[in-house]
Amino acid sequence: MPISDSQRKAVRKYNEKAYDRIELKVPKGRKQTIQAHATALGESLNGFVNRAIDETVERDKGTDI
Repeated sequence: MPISDSQRKAVRKYNEKAYDRIELKVPKGRKQTIQAHATALGESLNGFVNRAIDETVERDKGTDI
């Protein structure tokens, strides 16, 4: 069943309120490598990137940056 225009607008409005967007650029071909790794772990690309960021920030706490 296709999504209605009103539902699409509601989802877009929610996403704009609930999330910040970050543009990430990687060299050609790197996205497919990262996507395959995330998929192998049972994660979405977005979930994998967020987890990688969270783990790195946690690891870096207490270091002199």
